[in-house]
Amino acid sequence: MLLIRGLRVGLNVPQPEQQAKAMALKTLRLPESQVASAGVAKLSVDARHGKPVLVYTIAITLKNEGAEPALAGAAPCVAISKQVEFRPEIAKTPLGGRPVVCGLGPAGLFAALALARAGYRPIVLERGPALEERVKAVEHFSATGQLNPNANIQFGEGGAGTFSDGKLTTRINDELCGFVTQTLLRHGAPAEIAYRQKPHVGTDLLRGVIQSIRGEIQQLGGEVRFNTRLTGLIRENGKLCGVQTTGGDIATPALILAVGHSARDTFEMLQEEGLPLVCKPFSVGFRAEHLQTEIEKSLYHQAAGHPALPRGEYQLSQHVGERCVYTFCMCPGGQVVASASEEGGALTNGMSYHARAGKNANAAVVVSVDGRDFDQDPAKAIAFQRQLEWAAYAAGGGGYAAPAETVQSFLQGKGRLDLNRVEPTYDRGVRAYDLGSLLPEELAGTLRTGLSAFERKLRGYTAADAVLTGLETRTSSPVRLERGENLQCTALPGLYPCGEGAGYAGGIVSAAVDGLRCARALMATGGPQE
Repeated sequence: MLLIRGLRVGLNVPQPEQQAKAMALKTLRLPESQVASAGVAKLSVDARHGKPVLVYTIAITLKNEGAEPALAGAAPCVAISKQVEFRPEIAKTPLGGRPVVCGLGPAGLFAALALARAGYRPIVLERGPALEERVKAVEHFSATGQLNPNANIQFGEGGAGTFSDGKLTTRINDELCGFVTQTLLRHGAPAEIAYRQKPHVGTDLLRGVIQSIRGEIQQLGGEVRFNTRLTGLIRENGKLCGVQTTGGDIATPALILAVGHSARDTFEMLQEEGLPLVCKPFSVGFRAEHLQTEIEKSLYHQAAGHPALPRGEYQLSQHVGERCVYTFCMCPGGQVVASASEEGGALTNGMSYHARAGKNANAAVVVSVDGRDFDQDPAKAIAFQRQLEWAAYAAGGGGYAAPAETVQSFLQGKGRLDLNRVEPTYDRGVRAYDLGSLLPEELAGTLRTGLSAFERKLRGYTAADAVLTGLETRTSSPVRLERGENLQCTALPGLYPCGEGAGYAGGIVSAAVDGLRCARALMATGGPQE
């Protein structure tokens, strides 16, 4: 397959996709009669200079595929692409038992899928319920404020990413990203994730994809044990030989630990086991909401509202001294959701459906913290998150309502919520409060400086009716479980710290890739049982 990149087409060109295909053939100097297929491989928008332009990458397969290598490099914009495959090397000696995967978020899901396809029949532990029951629990909490600590936005089949925008963007450069995309497509993700510059599935469609992947794991002999929490590790001669769970002990020579960023009780268990848990950077702040139409006016200018343009997205950052203020998990046309997983602690997250049809845009606006803020003590880092969530709960007045104020009020430290066009979407309701008073003074001041800088980068970001809802505390895991080059825990062979909770990934795709890496490393140590 040939990729022809950088084909620029104006918004007002009739049938822009057909125009891009014609430009690709012209670049290759090929007649259409030699082409087996031609389609969009990538579509992005260049909105610089106030005149948005569609930028296409067209994928072309020739009837004579053997002629494709000679055309690669015919112009600087032409390259050849091959199907991404996952073919791990499997050790000839048996592993000695069925491997266990703990956690059914993206990392655990893809690790278990890889193991199942290779014949290992993994046992998957998930502390929360299957997705159907999880959705009911989340909806019940949203309506009543009655929290299930094991079935919520953080815990249950699919992990925290299930109730998000379903973003598939990633900063990692690994060919396995392509394998993840291909797998998601095979299991029902929308075709556009293969070519959009900023692909997303949406929380509504992502649920079916996750269930389909789990179904493949089970069809291949894998076993998924829902409502089963990991409680301890069993060792023999310095190696892992089993795990303790709320459903009983399981003998296993290998555990892929993919528990997600909110499994605080698991982090405490690991510390009690004497394993090398260290602080890692994370961030705290709040959710900012603006009218989606106003964001698009700032991004697309006079072209805002054009049907060929995607919903407007932004990503902003500003260094303030040694810290960074940045936006995270931007959800166009989405809503802010109550995301607690512990009684008496309130926190926010963002979510959007595939259509992104909501009135508001929302994004986390956060400031970085790291081990230096906590004396390099993981327990202090976790306690800091928890204390912020308790404070936010109290400020909201209970019932998991959230404190909120308008942006200009936050910049001035007034604690006011003078609503106008932007109506808060947080599902448990909001209460006016001085958000700055909930954070350490330095962090609040740094966020104010960052927000003021954002206004210079995206006009209207500090508009009088923009709303901040707090607090956002679970941007990533506050801890990392150390692992070596073989991806096993440096203090316990057979244990594979994996994904976002172990401190080695951030986001759906990077977590899924880390799950594949850990599964590959495990397979290199032993083959499946006969």
